[in-house]
Amino acid sequence: MTVVVSYDPDWPRRFEEERALLERALAPWLEGGIHHIGSTAVPGMAAKPMIDMMAGVRDLGDARAAFEPLFALGYEETPHRPRTHHFSKPAGGSWTHQLHLTEPGSDLWVERLAFRDALRDDPQLLTEYQALKRQMIEEEARGGAEYSAVTKRPFVARVLADVGIEVPDVSPR
Repeated sequence: MTVVVSYDPDWPRRFEEERALLERALAPWLEGGIHHIGSTAVPGMAAKPMIDMMAGVRDLGDARAAFEPLFALGYEETPHRPRTHHFSKPAGGSWTHQLHLTEPGSDLWVERLAFRDALRDDPQLLTEYQALKRQMIEEEARGGAEYSAVTKRPFVARVLADVGIEVPDVSPR
């Protein structure tokens, strides 16, 4: 069952603490910085209590050498999508942090930053997105479709299209 909690004003501090650790561990590969993304990066947004981050790396292939330093920080590799390396950090039986390594300018990079910024800039959009998330959780609780990025994708695609970013159609045929 998906757990979404009210916005926690401590999330930005938790991100900054983790970013400091990651900047040291990933220094040889970093380009473009480490960014707080996802719902915990949007002030006022209810979210799964997991800090979602994205780090730009000069070369995705070369960044495979960063796996060992990430493992030493407690991260586990959790594959997510092509042209990215994805890691999750567990604590107390759940994931506390997620990290995407990708090249600046990649589809993931552009989409995640644009979506976060759109939600930060438009309170009405934030309200609409929160309503969608609540609806998805209620459906999951009634035994319906599991809360997932696929279910949110049409909303995300619409928001991105409004800022000039077209994403592939992922709807089932």
